[in-house]
Amino acid sequence: MTPLKPSRRSFLQLSATLMGTTPFSNGLLSASANDVAKPLLAYVGTFSSPLGDVLPTQVDLPPGNGRGIHIFQVNRETGAMTPAGIVELGTSPSSLVANAAGTRMYSANETDFVGEKEEGTVSAFAIDPQAGQLKLLNTVRSGGAGPTYVSLHPTGRFLLVANYFGGSVAVLPILPDGRLGEATDVKNDAGEIGPTKATNAPLGSFAFSGHDRTHAHMIQSDPSGRIVLHVDLGLDLIYVWKFDENNGKLIPNNPPTVSLPPGDGPRHFHFHPNGRWFYSIQEEGSTLVLFDYDTKVGSLKARQTISTLPPGFAGSNFCSEILVSADGRFVYAGNRLHDSIGIFSVGSNGELKHLGEEWTRGNYPRSFNFDPTGQFLYCCNQRADSVAVFKVDLKNGGLKFTGHYAPVGNPSCIVFLDLAKIK
Repeated sequence: MTPLKPSRRSFLQLSATLMGTTPFSNGLLSASANDVAKPLLAYVGTFSSPLGDVLPTQVDLPPGNGRGIHIFQVNRETGAMTPAGIVELGTSPSSLVANAAGTRMYSANETDFVGEKEEGTVSAFAIDPQAGQLKLLNTVRSGGAGPTYVSLHPTGRFLLVANYFGGSVAVLPILPDGRLGEATDVKNDAGEIGPTKATNAPLGSFAFSGHDRTHAHMIQSDPSGRIVLHVDLGLDLIYVWKFDENNGKLIPNNPPTVSLPPGDGPRHFHFHPNGRWFYSIQEEGSTLVLFDYDTKVGSLKARQTISTLPPGFAGSNFCSEILVSADGRFVYAGNRLHDSIGIFSVGSNGELKHLGEEWTRGNYPRSFNFDPTGQFLYCCNQRADSVAVFKVDLKNGGLKFTGHYAPVGNPSCIVFLDLAKIK
């Protein structure tokens, strides 16, 4: 599909208008120009071997090709990425999140150990507002083994952590200087493990990943901050919690869980911008499920199930990421082994329609993300050791490969920071 042509937008028009006017206007122009000159940065979390190969890794093969958090400067017009630094970490910072002010970054360290105890950690970093480089503030226990996902509560006062190998979730307080405190709450998932064969598995699928024990895979607040949800892939459950923001505690909602079909394995989810539609992607079932979300009580009611794969697909596939476009018109779903991003339109009632898919130009797309403008999509091809860049057709949702790759060992996630917007 034809990408949109790059433009300099309204800035150059504004510059032409302001040139030659009052000194006050010229001062505004100079400040604006300086802001635009500040870079757009991308931070790529990776799977990285412990330094010196002293400890084993816990990631999908091939493990340990990353070197920590890789930083890139992003060309705003073409989407191309240029290396701008590396934060050397041997702890597999596989999930990253930046605060709204762009002053702090947090990483889930998926292969870290605390002494002899198999437990993960989470790190806090200060972000240099001029160059975007990271400075380690502190590292604390994550409340379980193999933390695989971190998100920020809307208040900015708490970090939420999902521990995949530990089957637990935790709430960590964020101190006034951005450092992390010890967990104020840890919840351990428990229940009957789902079957090794997914209910909605494609014909001929042998996909089996997380139905061996409990596996908390993602945790995030709803837009209001009153409700926190997390998924357990092994239990085929979505947990729903009321959040006590005074004490950083998770309180079971009523009902406390929502079931997915046995063996399908919920992995990630994303709210529609209207806050009323909730989309869940299932890793082993290769499905998207639309839920109606009651914002008052935090309840979920399933309404549609659709495959992430093209009609007629047969064989094994493992789903990964799910994203809803900022305008709410499209949903994107990651397929590993099929190595594609499924593209779906969102109807007036929230239901999805399959539009097609785009090859990720790599192997095992673990996650992907939009740049701040939504005009480019960046795909982390975990086993291909690269990030591929696609132009987004904002009218019809299509993706077109730009020809740009960024070499990164075992990329897991990518987040963006526009230094021009940091005060």
